[in-house]
Amino acid sequence: MKVLNLHGIGDLRYEELPDPTPKAGEVLVKIKACGICGSDVPRVLTKGTYHFPTVVGHEFAGQVVELGAGADPALLGRKAAVFPLLPCFKCDMCVREQYASCVNYNYFGSRCDGGFSEYIAAPVWNLVLAGESADFEELAMAEPCAVALHALRRCDIKSGETVAVFGAGPIGVMAAQWAQALGCRAILADVDAQKAGFARSVGFSDVYAGTEGADYVKEATKGAGAGICVDAAGVAPAMESCFYAAAPLGRVAALGNPAGGMNFSQKAYWEILRKQLRVCGSWNSGYESGSNDWTDAIKYMACGDLKLKPLITHRYGLSDGLAPFHMIADKKEFFNKVMYVM
Repeated sequence: MKVLNLHGIGDLRYEELPDPTPKAGEVLVKIKACGICGSDVPRVLTKGTYHFPTVVGHEFAGQVVELGAGADPALLGRKAAVFPLLPCFKCDMCVREQYASCVNYNYFGSRCDGGFSEYIAAPVWNLVLAGESADFEELAMAEPCAVALHALRRCDIKSGETVAVFGAGPIGVMAAQWAQALGCRAILADVDAQKAGFARSVGFSDVYAGTEGADYVKEATKGAGAGICVDAAGVAPAMESCFYAAAPLGRVAALGNPAGGMNFSQKAYWEILRKQLRVCGSWNSGYESGSNDWTDAIKYMACGDLKLKPLITHRYGLSDGLAPFHMIADKKEFFNKVMYVM
């Protein structure tokens, strides 16, 4: 099979590996699409993975084409997204089904081979099944979509609230889509006018471009502030904007992955204290038994309440290698969601 294999920092090779064979309790998934996460860019270009070589990529979906021993024959041919976290199932967090906090986990695309590949052997437990009409490219966005929902649920989102999202990248736009799908008003703000313009182009009208997003939210809510504010950028100014824009007793979700230090001013910190804000960390997504962030993501995609495919601005083949990473890192053109399509 063809893969993109990371042999060292910046050394991403288009090469062949043996097709994987599914073990007992696993299936072989023919991968149809795999998104490039913001965390993949430093992973490939500057930081590396946990070992080399590693096939990167954790936002992927495909079709079941082979069964390991014990796998249900009904799975053959099914479309599915794949939950990329491989928990230990033994620690206290796993017993509580809080798999994102597992103390001894494995992970497709960083700790073991992932989705920049034509095939992958995945445990049946990790499959999130979708209907026959599901679009593979949209299914490949189930992972960031579930992550965005998880952040809102950490803030106990309720219908009728105002949700202000600071950062209009892929995950910020998904968080705003979720807010609307769950019956809330969504306000998007970004310092980048192109990102704000893109948010408008995919259906959002309450969008602000510039550095005074908190003031915009306060004005748009007639001084009340937003019940929930989401930092989807992972930079200190966005988080400070959340503190300023939040209503008293509001909730703030820390969703964006920081690329550097997060230093807050004393004035911004006072906002947390005086407003008695609840700041909620959010990591990965919920995958507990029954209905969870992933199953809800698939459900809301299927009924059309989430429209994720328009967020894809760039599609590449595996043979394009590092090209999308250089495009993202160089920022020479606008992009939102970038994806390898097999």
